[in-house]
Amino acid sequence: PLSRRILNNWQLYLLLLIPVVLTIIYKYVPMYGIQIAFRDFKASRGYMGSEWVGLKWFEQFFNSPNFSMLLANTLIISIYSLVVSFPFPIILALILNYVKNLRFKKFAQTVTYMPYFISTVVLVAMMDLFFSPSSGFINTIIESLGGQAQYFMGESKFFRHLYVWSGVWQSMGYSSIIYIAALSGVSPELHESATIDGANILQRILHIDIPTIMPTMVILLIMALGNVMNVGYEKVYLMQNDMTIDVSEVISTYVYKIGLK
Repeated sequence: PLSRRILNNWQLYLLLLIPVVLTIIYKYVPMYGIQIAFRDFKASRGYMGSEWVGLKWFEQFFNSPNFSMLLANTLIISIYSLVVSFPFPIILALILNYVKNLRFKKFAQTVTYMPYFISTVVLVAMMDLFFSPSSGFINTIIESLGGQAQYFMGESKFFRHLYVWSGVWQSMGYSSIIYIAALSGVSPELHESATIDGANILQRILHIDIPTIMPTMVILLIMALGNVMNVGYEKVYLMQNDMTIDVSEVISTYVYKIGLK
């Protein structure tokens, strides 16, 4: 019976209880606040005291003249980020997997992981300094090669590229951890057999490594697709200005600004 099974394996069920409780507390309990989207919320009245307005705010948003621009900007940035950022952790994990020098491998892992722990505010501040038209080293290099300095942070055509590629630089190393872990499960015997048969590194990657980590890749891709409409407002909000608002205004920043009015 179930009761005896639970009693005999109570330690395992106790361990299972911890993530279940944390999920309920941090994922399901906050869902009580979703009703704020359907009320004319007043902090002094609380959730239940605020007037119920139904779909008023959704209708106002969908009928907004900026809706098509917001939706397009959100999808473009999100899909661009997904397409560019998804393969790089895989490539990095495959490269590190074939590094023989352990000291260099650990050094490379540390260097690629570190940017992930830089806060969004600091990252954007670094970008402002690096891409400054007057003192940024990027423009210094461009001018030394005979080009003209560009105001990268103030031109719409650069915004999406800066947003996406800075994100790749920041998260690539950290995101590769799960692929490195998956690659550690590849049997050395497979590589030894392939090497004896004359397979080069590229053939071993294509026929051994990638098929092994394919389930992990598919699961992470599905999870990423589930967040395609979720472009966090922090980095976008910090990077945007009046000159880039036409391509940088996304749903999250728009809702944030409207909510403060």
